[in-house]
Amino acid sequence: MTIRVIIVDDQAMVRAGFAALLSAQADIDVVGEAADGRAGVAVARSTRPDVVLMDVRMPELDGLAAAREVLSPPPGVVHRPRVLMLTTFDVDDYVYEALRAGASGFLLKDAPPADLIAAVRIVAAGEALLAPSVTRRLIADFAASRPAPRRDRSLRLNGLTPRETEVLELIARGLSNQEIAGRLVLAEQTVKTHIGRVLAKLDLRDRAQAVVFAYESGLVTPGEV
Repeated sequence: MTIRVIIVDDQAMVRAGFAALLSAQADIDVVGEAADGRAGVAVARSTRPDVVLMDVRMPELDGLAAAREVLSPPPGVVHRPRVLMLTTFDVDDYVYEALRAGASGFLLKDAPPADLIAAVRIVAAGEALLAPSVTRRLIADFAASRPAPRRDRSLRLNGLTPRETEVLELIARGLSNQEIAGRLVLAEQTVKTHIGRVLAKLDLRDRAQAVVFAYESGLVTPGEV
């Protein structure tokens, strides 16, 4: 099945480059572009893409606000695409808020072309894109300036088994499935099963929301590695 993508970025050269790269893939079709967040929301509504590549900083409506509108559509709008934030390290505080709003992950704008293509496919498949190395560097920094743990979320942790709690904590610390398997001496498939149960029990959509939940519940302390 062809993956329908729109690109929302205020830099024309970035849009053109990403569009050329993605359109060259047999399974990806770029169905729209926009130069600001407001137009991006409109294009997302009209083209009904599977994935929205959304820049963080844009005129009219920034990427965070645009992502919120796309991911929380008004009554009557059923379609909800996956949103992949495009960012650089100096604006990453916005990305934390985007993950809270339901974005499926983020990608550095200077990532290799192969990473962009893989990211679109990963997000379209319903997975979250949280590279462990990026997670370690960013998420803890975002959480460090957030309010105290939310009691409603900490109580929901009680529904997890000790092993599931361990797995959630390691996800939030930025470990990959393979690294979690090695740390807990488990098969990688077993780790995937635990992650699936964690998401189901906590009513979370993907790994990105699991990371945010772990910090907001107080399971993981900001700044810890």
